[in-house]
Amino acid sequence: MQKKQKTEKKQRIAFLGLGHMGAPMARRLLAAGHPLTVWNRTPARAEPLVAEGAALAASPAAAVQGADVVITMLAGPEALTAVTDAVAPELRPGTTWIEMSTVGPDAVRELAGRLKDGIALVDAPVMGSTDRAAEGTLGILAGGDADAVDQVLAHLGTVTRTGPLGSGAALKLVVNTAVIGGVGLVAEALRLAAALGLDDGTARDALGAGPLGGAVARAFADGVHFTTDLAVKDLRIAAGAAELPVTAAVLEHFRQAAEDPELAGADISRAATRIIHAA
Repeated sequence: MQKKQKTEKKQRIAFLGLGHMGAPMARRLLAAGHPLTVWNRTPARAEPLVAEGAALAASPAAAVQGADVVITMLAGPEALTAVTDAVAPELRPGTTWIEMSTVGPDAVRELAGRLKDGIALVDAPVMGSTDRAAEGTLGILAGGDADAVDQVLAHLGTVTRTGPLGSGAALKLVVNTAVIGGVGLVAEALRLAAALGLDDGTARDALGAGPLGGAVARAFADGVHFTTDLAVKDLRIAAGAAELPVTAAVLEHFRQAAEDPELAGADISRAATRIIHAA
């Protein structure tokens, strides 16, 4: 006898935050057939998704009414707190909140403490940029019990279970600190190469062939979008969790770059170029 395939229940999803990462992630869920309601602080960003069949909510509170799953993909802890203020009273028992922003474990624990009984919380920040978000190939670091939403997350990428609630947010902070730090180190190494009169291409190739090869590739990557101001936010959260002298130095590099309006909203590769060519 042929086994019946398990059919996915199309959970009603409220997606809050349609930035460079949120929009392609929401589009994946809409394409998978989930009834989708979206909200974004700037409503115009939601227009393409609405044209494809999503419903637009006027507020976060309106977006989550009747939702089975709430997904937040926001800029940082402050944005999450503001959304929580609006959303927490509206959630009904049985709802699962998937917090996918990079906010650190303290913010996740604070969020958990504000939810009513019967509301499940999963912290599931992602690894990868806009290209992988559009392809559904993100790396998802899921803390807490994600069983109820594993099929939802599968549309977005590959899930790694990291442990209890907050562990996904913690691991994401570790990964981002290493990546941003590596980019900063590569930029300074190339600045040293220039000061020593070495050919830029030769120095870059040598670094790329060594253990920092991944950081070299990221420092000069095209078509990805992880902005300098977000890098500063992540490093500040990390530096507040432990004594990290090297991270503090990298943070200062990127903080100075973020003061330039053109670099603050640009990918970290632009800030790396600033470090290389600094006087």
